[in-house]
Amino acid sequence: MPDTSVDSGPYPQPPRVFVADIGGSYVRLGVSDSPGSVRLLESVPTPVDSWEAFGATLQSLADRHIGQTRSPLVISMAGAIDPASGVICSSNVPCVSGRVLGAELTDRLQRRVRIANDADCLALAEAVEGAGAGHDVVFCVVLGSGVGGGLVVGGRVAGGARGISGEWGHGLPVNTHVDFNGSGHAEPLSALRCGCGRMGCVDTVGGARGMERLNAVLNGEQKDSHTILDDWRQGRDRAQRTVSAWLALVSEPLAAVINITGASIVPACGGLSNVSSLIDALDAAVRKRTLREFRERVVVPGAFRRDGGLIGAAIIARQDDCRQP
Repeated sequence: MPDTSVDSGPYPQPPRVFVADIGGSYVRLGVSDSPGSVRLLESVPTPVDSWEAFGATLQSLADRHIGQTRSPLVISMAGAIDPASGVICSSNVPCVSGRVLGAELTDRLQRRVRIANDADCLALAEAVEGAGAGHDVVFCVVLGSGVGGGLVVGGRVAGGARGISGEWGHGLPVNTHVDFNGSGHAEPLSALRCGCGRMGCVDTVGGARGMERLNAVLNGEQKDSHTILDDWRQGRDRAQRTVSAWLALVSEPLAAVINITGASIVPACGGLSNVSSLIDALDAAVRKRTLREFRERVVVPGAFRRDGGLIGAAIIARQDDCRQP
């Protein structure tokens, strides 16, 4: 578990805050005794289909580890939270979708509960205590099974009117022509239908499943992303074609995001970020396409590969908009 001495910024510092990271598989509860430090307390399976079981699981964790203290709880989880209504839409925990989750859990657990998007928490962790520390505008990309992101400006998540910002995986189309060998001749590539219902989103090709889909379209073969990347590093032609297309299709919209946001660094997290040579190649491709000339790296490996959600939630818990009344 990362434990640093980095100052988390000029906001009130409760001595101890409790945080949880809720995914489709596990609920992970942690405690932060000081900025930059989070200690995992317990991990239990996530009840995804039963609201009663979901609430009971959090109640049990709180009873065991938080007790009678009035400490707030900040929860990092996938989903879009409407800042006006507090209603969450979550794809991997269906039983909470449509609920005013923060208010309902506040009532049940008898402590203030704040819900935050997991990509936003990860971006905040990287911006304040990770690879983006010292940068004013940080755009964090998540290259996991799909594509996500978060935007942090001045040490705060840049939230949108509907609670969505940094979501470059959807609505931002990829190119439909690819120059595979740098010859200047681009070959057509059919846009793929995205899970959001649109055509040609970055999410259709940018994550691990997208790379696999792209490989199937280009080479007519079914391989997982690990095999594709192993073959690419060994110089095999079909994998070279797939990864060259992936780099072109992902670097163009990412460069556009950098141009629009003014981000000076882009920490990369998620499973694909563990392949350092891929992130090196993505950085080189992005810097060729940005309006601003970057002499130093802009796309860098993130510092938090596993606990960024918990660390980001702890930062939010210490910000002044999460103080106890």
